[in-house]
Formats: sequence, C-alpha cells, structure tokens
Amino acid sequence: MNLIPQFNDMSRYLEASDILNFNYPDAMKPDNTQSLEVADLSYVITTYSKDEIDFVKNAYEYVRDKVFHSADIAGKTVTCRASDVLAAKEGICYAKSHLLAAILRANSIPTGFCYQRLILNDETARYHVLHGLNAVYIEKRDKWIRVDARGNKQGVNALFSLDHEQLAFPVRVEKGEEDIPIIFAEPDKNVVQALMNSKTLETLWLNLPVELYAA
Repeated sequence: MNLIPQFNDMSRYLEASDILNFNYPDAMKPDNTQSLEVADLSYVITTYSKDEIDFVKNAYEYVRDKVFHSADIAGKTVTCRASDVLAAKEGICYAKSHLLAAILRANSIPTGFCYQRLILNDETARYHVLHGLNAVYIEKRDKWIRVDARGNKQGVNALFSLDHEQLAFPVRVEKGEEDIPIIFAEPDKNVVQALMNSKTLETLWLNLPVELYAA
C-alpha cells in the first residue's frame, strides 16, 4: 500500500501532546511533579534492544502483548492518553496506538496514525467503524511501515515486519472496507472525542467513530 504522510516535516511525527503525553506539562502527578512513566518505559525498552529496528519491534510487541484490548478482557476502563493506557494496561485499538506512538516518539522515532474503515462485527454489528493503528518511519530503510498493536487473539495475528505487512485485519473491499492511506501526525479528533466523552465502555461501543474528522 502506498502510504501518504500528512506532512513532509518529520518533526511533526515526534511531538508530545496532551494525548501523547510522554513528556508534557499537563501530565502531572498528585505532588505536582511531571509524570514520565511513558518515557521511562521507552528507556527501559532501549536497554534490551540491539538497535533502532529492534527497539521499534520490542516497543510494538510490548503494547500488543502487555497492554490488553479492553474487549478481549471484558475491561471496565476507557483510556485515551498514553500515560493512562499504560497505567490501566488496557485500551481499545485507538488508545493502544496512542501509547505506542508515545513510546516510540520518546525515543525520537517518527510515528503517526493510520486508520481503516472496517465492519465492526459480521454477525452482530454489520456497520463500518474506524480501526486505529500506527505508521512508523524506519530510518535505515527510508520507509514508513504500518503496525497494528490491537492485540492478538484467535483469528487475529498481527506481526512486526519490515517487508511483508501483517495487520490485525485484512481489508475486505467486497464488503466496503477500506484502508485510509494517510499517515496522520496526531490522533483523529473524532477518535479522541469518542474516547474522552465516553465514561463507560458500553457507551463507547455505541459511539465508535465512523468517519475521520477531516473527511
């Protein structure tokens, strides 16, 4: 797939924000000291990574395997900000993509956001919603790759690969599903709004975004 960066300026894919709060003034602990848990984790991952590519793979596998998809564990917590996803160790696809981007950006790896439009459930919810994943710039290969940290389960086997993309869900064009080729520098506003405005997962399931904010 031909991925299209939203910006040519690579620095846009390195920025911290209120959502990607790996080193951001609004991420404060109760004692008013800055919360750097995400940056700390990023550093720890560097200590057992042999090079930049290995770091990206290890960070991806950490979020994929150690932070659970809320639907898979009958979770109770809606998370959005990277630090909250890490603290709760759960989130849905969008939230997990926020955490992975924050971990990678904390180590100066350009990371963006990609979306697919997929059928939510073939049996019980035959309508399209957005699915969130990441694009990561691999400097040694001078290329962007997509990775999906949604979390594996029966029927889902996403893997890190430089050459042969293996995401959580193959797009079924015949069912109206589609890949959105743009690499966004920030999480989509509709996605963030759905997460931040949903107090429970039950509410979130009823308000999953269908379209991108800029669509």
